[in-house]
Amino acid sequence: MSNDQILLTPYEMKDLSLKNRVVMAPMTRSRADNPGNVPTELIAEYYAQRASAGLIISEGSQISKRAVGYINTPGIHSAEQVEGWKKVTRAVHEKGGKIFIQLWHVGRMSHPDFHDGELPLSASAFNPNSQAYTPKGFKDTVAPKEMTIDEIKETIADYGRAAENAMAANFDGVEIHSSNGYLLHQFFSRTSNVRNDAYGGSIENRARILFEVIDEVKKHVPENRIGVRLNPSLHGIFGMTLDEETIPTFDHIVTNLNAYNLSYLHLSEPFNDVTDVPHAEPHIAKRYRPMYKGTLMINTAFDQTSGNAVLDEGLADLVAFGKPYISNPDLVERFAANAELAPWDEATFYTPGEKGFTDYPTM
Repeated sequence: MSNDQILLTPYEMKDLSLKNRVVMAPMTRSRADNPGNVPTELIAEYYAQRASAGLIISEGSQISKRAVGYINTPGIHSAEQVEGWKKVTRAVHEKGGKIFIQLWHVGRMSHPDFHDGELPLSASAFNPNSQAYTPKGFKDTVAPKEMTIDEIKETIADYGRAAENAMAANFDGVEIHSSNGYLLHQFFSRTSNVRNDAYGGSIENRARILFEVIDEVKKHVPENRIGVRLNPSLHGIFGMTLDEETIPTFDHIVTNLNAYNLSYLHLSEPFNDVTDVPHAEPHIAKRYRPMYKGTLMINTAFDQTSGNAVLDEGLADLVAFGKPYISNPDLVERFAANAELAPWDEATFYTPGEKGFTDYPTM
């Protein structure tokens, strides 16, 4: 592969100039192992090492204490967390990088152990029958508490406060995590939302919360610095079950996102093989590229060859890489040199300390 690789070409993402089309995908790393879940110097070093990406999207960061669902994940709701994130953004910007923060509420994927014994919140009281990674190890999830209208309004306000904090921490923008079976995704699906109020029933009602979150976030962040992440064909993972209204719901969401001047739409190709799953869409970029008028970012298991190919085909504008970025801080440079990638160590994905975090060498 020669170096006229489209992955390595610059991209103008609204008012932000990206030096290439390689994005570091958001990945939970569980290194904020301190009482306040505050980002540390180690976390700053990790992101700075990867600053040659066109754009970094941070790991999911909880918007409130109620939003947490995994141990040692950093938040963006306290003053101490904002100060911690300032170290991260400064380190990335000093290396010439750009970084968005991913705003996260896990909803029912949490566990009472995180909430002084109180139930996690969700659209409806359905156990995702999954596992939560708690301070005492993996535990089975429980049936969550169905949110009241007041709790929904408060959560939407939490997204706004988190976005305001992200700007105070000098992030270049924010990504709203409405994907992977977490809170907003739980509202979208009929298999996790059986409400009969303004947030349940019809496709419009089930999607409503996302648009209200965007409207709240854009009070604090320029609209062209807001990204949205979706995973339309998620099935059998993170407690989600697809049905005949799933893809029409995402069609509605994506079509209506065109009304906003967003930074990008970040879509995941299926995490597992859904070719034989009724009503699933196995080709996400192909379906949504014609539907969405703005910048489209695609992810899930792309490598150098397939990443260049999806861009060459015009099916996306940016490609987000996950696990390759864990073990290859210089992923862009390796692509440029057509160099071999270093393997990652799954045993250290979520363990404290620098091992498997900041100790992967560059070429």
